Amino acid sequence: MLIRSNIADERLTTAHRAKLAYVYVRQSSVNQVRQHQESTELQYRLVDRAIGLGWPPERVQVIDEDLGKSGAGGVDRHGFQKLIAEIGLGNAGLVVSLDASRLARNNRECSVFGVLIADGERLYDPRAYHDRLLLGLSGIMSEAELHQLRMRLHQGERQKAARGELRLPLPAGLAYDRAGMIILNPDEEVQARLHLVFAKFRELQSARRVMRYLDRNGLFLPARPLLGPSPHEIVWRAPDSTRVLNILQNPAYAGAYVYGRRQKDPSRCRPGSLTGTVKVAIADWAVCLHAAHPGYIGWEEFMANQGRLADNICRFEAGHSGVPRKGAALLQGIGICGRCGRRMSMRYTGPNADYPVYCCRSDRDQQGSAMCQEVRALAVDALVERMVLDALVPDQIEIAIAAAGQLEQESRQLERQWALRVERARYDAERARRQYDAVEPENRLVARSLERAWEERLRVVEAVEQEHARWRAQEPLLIGPVERAGLQALAENLPRIWNAATTSAADRKRILRFVIRQVVLDQKRAQGQVWLKIVWQTGAISEHHVQRRVHTYRDYIDIARLRQRIVELNAEHKMDGEIAAILNQEGFVAARGCDFKGENVWLLRTRWGIPTVKINGVDKNPMRWPDGSFSIQGAAAELGVTPQTVFDYLARGLLAGRQLTKGQPWQIELSDDQISQLRNRVRRTKRSKKEAS
Repeated sequence: MLIRSNIADERLTTAHRAKLAYVYVRQSSVNQVRQHQESTELQYRLVDRAIGLGWPPERVQVIDEDLGKSGAGGVDRHGFQKLIAEIGLGNAGLVVSLDASRLARNNRECSVFGVLIADGERLYDPRAYHDRLLLGLSGIMSEAELHQLRMRLHQGERQKAARGELRLPLPAGLAYDRAGMIILNPDEEVQARLHLVFAKFRELQSARRVMRYLDRNGLFLPARPLLGPSPHEIVWRAPDSTRVLNILQNPAYAGAYVYGRRQKDPSRCRPGSLTGTVKVAIADWAVCLHAAHPGYIGWEEFMANQGRLADNICRFEAGHSGVPRKGAALLQGIGICGRCGRRMSMRYTGPNADYPVYCCRSDRDQQGSAMCQEVRALAVDALVERMVLDALVPDQIEIAIAAAGQLEQESRQLERQWALRVERARYDAERARRQYDAVEPENRLVARSLERAWEERLRVVEAVEQEHARWRAQEPLLIGPVERAGLQALAENLPRIWNAATTSAADRKRILRFVIRQVVLDQKRAQGQVWLKIVWQTGAISEHHVQRRVHTYRDYIDIARLRQRIVELNAEHKMDGEIAAILNQEGFVAARGCDFKGENVWLLRTRWGIPTVKINGVDKNPMRWPDGSFSIQGAAAELGVTPQTVFDYLARGLLAGRQLTKGQPWQIELSDDQISQLRNRVRRTKRSKKEAS
């Protein structure tokens, strides 16, 4: 109510009237503007209040840009910003508002620029202490009143939600019946599509893979928008990761009545919205009533899905293994450092980045110290792969039967989805036909539009039926005897499936994770080997060792045993090549992880000082061998030269000789003609040197 007063006020001065008067008009919502028009009219009549205080009508300006905008939240109030700007520029002498408490928070700015504030009852001068006190108290009381109202409303809402009686917006898979009870959506296609989403996530263990499966088969997802031209109506949208996650993370699909899944957070407020919200942990939900209404899955499966979704995020510090990816390393996400217990990350080396390495670099990243350990993955992966395939051998027949049944079930599920899609398209076309038949023939303005809509629906039916026919041609519903026999043969040969070109690295990791929970690695526990502890999904634990590649034989796994074996074989008059072949047969592996060669044995004998086993045992080389060939010393004596000259002749090809293996004595073939020729060569060389001197 406006109380007009024409009594002169000593606070009004000529300086104030020399400036403009501003009337600030605001309603908090569009609904208030539409329904409470009397309040809006009352605020516009504040212009008379300013005129009564001595301002000419032409010097009174109305600011009403904030009609329908709340004073709370992050909504931009351009009218209020304009008012503050005019005050700051010194253009305002009086500000009139229906409730002075709306300006109470800014009375300090008004006092600096000497602006008077007026409401429907009295005039305030923010420069006067008592007026500023009244404005402050008015603002505090208004805020307290708003807080009390909000608290009472919120408590009533929460109390009603605790009984499960608060009517909440439902997702597309649920609906309210006439009695107000929550039921499954009567639309069979909606039910079938949601059942398919949960079944595929149970199989694929990844929301993104479910989205790709739906997109690959041309299956849309139902949605119920809260805003738009048709709120709360079922619409079909193309699948994406967000929509799949919304389905998997909604507890209503598990039959639970939940209140308080999100809470307000002003720091998350987006432009154009009143408040921002953040997700609340499941344990902190205000109300969670299990089995409150029918659902698509049980609560236990819902919680397992949330755990799987959280584990699919690659957060090693939180213990999440992440989704199997396309890298070659089998233990990605499940490898644990045996020294510090942290998750091991991955890196790839080599010219083509195809050599995976498991790394524990938490100490280096967090403290700047040395890396905990690095384990080359190839040997470790080979052992784990062998263990997994051996573990699956007893279940090969069951795997084949389950695979055949799964393929048939998936085909039947997709056929059901296509049948429902075709049925919906035909219904839409029939509905369009009935609408066309119901219109008066003379009303061509409407008939033409309905005819075009009917023709469009018929084209949609034709396109869907053609897509269905193409799908059925590519995907047979039943597996024949030939396909079943081939599938069983494949399942009985698991290594063939494992190593097939069509089996991706991600597929191998998924198979591995069905059997193994985690693998602990430590390559510093024992010299030259990697210690593994496999934790199986059944809870069983097995320990293994695998020889690792080393740079030098000082770090070899069992260097004493290798040396002893080489000494024994050398004492049996075995050549280096023969020793290498025997070592390979006995399971010895060279330092770099490859087979032994004669050069490796010769290098080790030379390093350890093991003499070469000669063909004459440990005796000195004779002048001639039993087969008539000459030794180095015998050839030197026969030709009248030094042994070094004989080596020179062998290198230049003037003499022909052989060694059984590197390090063995030379056996040189010399005929009488060769001896005569070489002796003459030696004499000519000596005569030439004597003449030259």
